[in-house]
Amino acid sequence: MTQAAPTTAERQPLRALEKANEIRLARAELKRRIALGEVSVAEVILDCPDAADRWSISDLLMSQRRWGSSRCRKFLSSNQIAETRPVGKLTERQRRILAESLQRAGSREGELAGV
Repeated sequence: MTQAAPTTAERQPLRALEKANEIRLARAELKRRIALGEVSVAEVILDCPDAADRWSISDLLMSQRRWGSSRCRKFLSSNQIAETRPVGKLTERQRRILAESLQRAGSREGELAGV
């Protein structure tokens, strides 16, 4: 007996799993690059690569060193943005505001550290 080729309905869940896995891997790589300082969160917010499109803004912010849930919550509430808001759903104005705030916060940390 020979097996019939998988139908479209059978292949669809496999394609969805493959796509989800690709996104998870891309996010993991992006998190590593952010943690190492190769990419800034401000750049990710402004450019919004595919891997970050549906990523919540709080998860993105917490991928930085020294950013926990409390700091993230305070930062987002001061900018009037919900923690669960996906990066891809931010308006252009919100992107600029967050990027500028992050750059100011980064320069203040550098001054405190003596850099």
